Amino acid sequence: MSSADVLREKIHSGMRAGVKTPLNTHASASDLTINIPKPTPSPSLPTKFKGNGTPEEEERSYDTYREKVLDLLRTEYEGVEKYRLSQDAAREKHWKRWGPYLSERQWATVREDYSANGDAWSHFPHEHARSRAYRWGEDGLAGISDNHQRLCFSIGLWNETDAILKERLFGVTGHQGNHGEDVKELYWYLDSTPTHSYMKFLYKYPQQAFPYEQLTKENMSRGRDVPEFEILDTDAFADNRYWDVFVEYAKDAEEPNSIAIRITAFNRGPQPATLHIIPQIWFPNTWSWPLPEPPRPSLTYIPAKDDLPQAIHVKHESLGRTRLWCSTSPLPVNAEGEVSSAEGQADNGIVPELMFTDNDTNFQRLYSGKNASTYVKDAFHDHIIPAHRSSQYPTQASVHVTNPSVPVPDLRDTQFINPNKCGTKAGAHYVFSDVPGGGGCVVARLKLTPLSPGKDATIYDEELFDNMIEERRWEADEFYNRLVTGPVSEDFKQITRQALAGMLWSKQYYKFIQSEWIKGDPAQPPPPLERKGIRNQQWKHLHIDDVLSMPDKWEYPFFAAWDTAFHCIPLAMVDPEFAKKQLDLLTREWYMKPDGQIPAYEWNFSDVNPPVHAWATFRVFKIERKLTGKEDLQFLERLDNIGAFNRSEPLPTGGVLRQADGTAWMAFFCLNMLNMSLELAKHNSVYEDIASKFFEHFIFIADAMTFKEGENELSLWNEEDGFYYDAIQFGPGNSHQLAIRSLVGLIPLYATLTLEPSVINRLPGFKKRMEWFIDNRSEVAQRNMANMRIRGRGERRLLALASHDRLIRILKRALDESEFLSEFGIRSLSLHHKEHPYSIEVNGESYTVDYWPGDSHSGMFGGNSNWRGPIWLAVNFLLIESLQRFHQYYGDDLQIECPTGSGEFMNLANVAEEIQHRIIHIFGRDVNGRRATNGGNETLDFDVHFRDYVHFYEFFHGDDGRGLGASHQTGWTGLVAFHIMQSGITCRLPRTPRTPRSVANHYFDEHIERSEHGDQSVLTTPYTTVSEIMTLSDLSPDAL
Repeated sequence: MSSADVLREKIHSGMRAGVKTPLNTHASASDLTINIPKPTPSPSLPTKFKGNGTPEEEERSYDTYREKVLDLLRTEYEGVEKYRLSQDAAREKHWKRWGPYLSERQWATVREDYSANGDAWSHFPHEHARSRAYRWGEDGLAGISDNHQRLCFSIGLWNETDAILKERLFGVTGHQGNHGEDVKELYWYLDSTPTHSYMKFLYKYPQQAFPYEQLTKENMSRGRDVPEFEILDTDAFADNRYWDVFVEYAKDAEEPNSIAIRITAFNRGPQPATLHIIPQIWFPNTWSWPLPEPPRPSLTYIPAKDDLPQAIHVKHESLGRTRLWCSTSPLPVNAEGEVSSAEGQADNGIVPELMFTDNDTNFQRLYSGKNASTYVKDAFHDHIIPAHRSSQYPTQASVHVTNPSVPVPDLRDTQFINPNKCGTKAGAHYVFSDVPGGGGCVVARLKLTPLSPGKDATIYDEELFDNMIEERRWEADEFYNRLVTGPVSEDFKQITRQALAGMLWSKQYYKFIQSEWIKGDPAQPPPPLERKGIRNQQWKHLHIDDVLSMPDKWEYPFFAAWDTAFHCIPLAMVDPEFAKKQLDLLTREWYMKPDGQIPAYEWNFSDVNPPVHAWATFRVFKIERKLTGKEDLQFLERLDNIGAFNRSEPLPTGGVLRQADGTAWMAFFCLNMLNMSLELAKHNSVYEDIASKFFEHFIFIADAMTFKEGENELSLWNEEDGFYYDAIQFGPGNSHQLAIRSLVGLIPLYATLTLEPSVINRLPGFKKRMEWFIDNRSEVAQRNMANMRIRGRGERRLLALASHDRLIRILKRALDESEFLSEFGIRSLSLHHKEHPYSIEVNGESYTVDYWPGDSHSGMFGGNSNWRGPIWLAVNFLLIESLQRFHQYYGDDLQIECPTGSGEFMNLANVAEEIQHRIIHIFGRDVNGRRATNGGNETLDFDVHFRDYVHFYEFFHGDDGRGLGASHQTGWTGLVAFHIMQSGITCRLPRTPRTPRSVANHYFDEHIERSEHGDQSVLTTPYTTVSEIMTLSDLSPDAL
């Protein structure tokens, strides 16, 4: 056992026993802590937490906040973070006011596009981002902001080689990338609690010049038939010459607006190197757009005094006053912790230079115009990097042409930063010279707090500062240790934690007021008239000013309604209130159109996505009920206006459905609305009529799987192939099935629901209507769907598009490893089409579909049309849940060969579990130490400073499981955390033989009577927690 493991065991054994454990912030470097230079203790009183309540309780004091909460809640204690969540939900304390709400790319977004042609990528390029004020949001590196983005904080870095400061992440645009836009940086979201009381971020910064130009040119020169060119394909990280920069945020135990910020950097290279760390705080520019110009908020300088460090005073009309204290940093240390002092560095530490400017556009640099302010947004670049000043007067600034070696004009007398030390943007410039190689370390500590030094000793006592951060980290450990329990491997636990951390880091403040955006701002030139007709002109009511869950804060820094539905499943595991709010917001009148359409995404709010909102709503409701015992019926009732499509327009599939997947999605929607209505009808009989309506709608939609062609009936089911296909109807007597084995043929399985006899008998009105329909419309109720007359396990009835025979035949293909079943999940297109492409000729033109397991070879959707073979977690998730629901009905009576041709038969719950395990294997480390998602990259798999970090890609290669698309899309890829929670206990290591087994009773549990090990009964209540039983492994109808 490593020293870190020993310390971890001591910490958690002490916590379990209620023992006071002394804080130790200087353990060995590991996943447990960051080994940082020790601070010099200041003479201050140790922090004590006072009791509250009666006079007797007020006299008590506690060494840790956890002890105080434990004493307060006693038997109801579920952890400090759970307590904070309850305080936030009750609006006792606003724990979520501050969080990672800063975007990672605001440049080249639709919101910032005021061009005549709608080319957002070209209108606001990366080269402008450092010099040009944003209108609708802010971005930064490892940044945070308040929930209305009135004040922002992020870090800047400089390696004394780059032409610009590293203030934001770089990537190629949709025009430049051979597979669309793509971030070209190495960073990871390592940790976060739901209230963001503790967060950790890692960024890897090269010590040599960042290869901006090489990345851009190489990607532009590549075709769509080759992989993207990534930063690890360059020599930017050769000889390990880079910095590991960890950024941690920790909120005070009882003050949500007080945040400790610790930036720790390790020199991984072999030689000493110099690093500039520039933490920055600023106000978004709100004054350049309206008339008259409103008053500006202010940042002003507070000099050091006595034992207090220098600080930046923050004053904002609605946010109030706070301060950013910028402590003197200790000298660098080598890997052994020995102090290393470079020539010219004072022995008492590194004092940062506090710099001030304004968040105003540098018109002079960008357009050779006149600046509205003397001090502008990119002032720190000019102040710190002499070579950057040479681009002060060109017609177009470009990072690609700025070179530190070019002659620099004599601008020594130019003041780039405000000598009066005030403005709307400020930074603390730390210079760490000659940091030892091989693991040498530096640290910067800052404290953003409204509290005075008399009430917050961590401002000047760095030991208390570090202890407080460690206490928040322990509370994060406690939260996740209670969430993921049982004999799950440490690797799977870390994958789960990083996936959920990515979900929480991917929150972003999103502002968009369509009426202001479309007409332009009074203080700015009017936008081109042509712009009004390019996009989103029909969404005049949109008024968005919220923290939303993003698919990926660089590649997709905007909400996407379809993605959001899937985000909310893993989010509900850790923060059901936030998940519910995400779903609720999309149906509010300032989002949803009056005709019922939900906005899709900013490139085209009118785009139509599959109707998954109702499904997500009910799943979040059930996850919260299972994990907490809370039944939020009001949440379900608020969302009874969910629509599948624009109700005032024809269906996007045409007046008569001819698409198997379009029909199936509508059936899926109806069954979810029926399920919600039945739940609400238990408490309000009015919903019985609504349930009956959706029941009948489902049956008629199922009937659309067969359509009339003259006097003949044609079906979307192909009896010979045993699969559903789309059909093209060219005219009377002229129709053609498209025999493409794709997700189109699997999606009909999603439309599945079991009806419990206890529920049906409880609702006599619904029961009567249902039985009448079955008896009197039998010709409809038995065609294109499972026979509802036949009762299944537990006397249940089944509503499903796929009958018993069709289900078996579809699964025969789906579970065939030469078709859909990959080693890593279900492919989006059958491998059959690799050797047998499908072609059709229409009007003399040939159209072909063949198997592309990786990135798309097509330019459709900007190169992001990737559904011809890759594995997508979202659609796999729906298929897995469908199989689990089928098992509720068929039980062990239905055994399926899995994989097809293997000779091993299992029930559908086991089939679902097998697919789950294959998906988990994308991320898990195999017996050779490799992760499939890393695509065989030696550095990512084996380097000690890379191998424990996991990227959560947008989709995955259909054959080898390597990650593709957006590299930080923990949005729906975060679903892997749910899979691990549900079946991780039984998941074997990747690339190891599967053990034959019978029914997995340990996770199909009708009444939740078994322990997580399946060996003994446990007494459960509605308040049973995950620490007592793996509740998400319950697949009963009550839970699923």
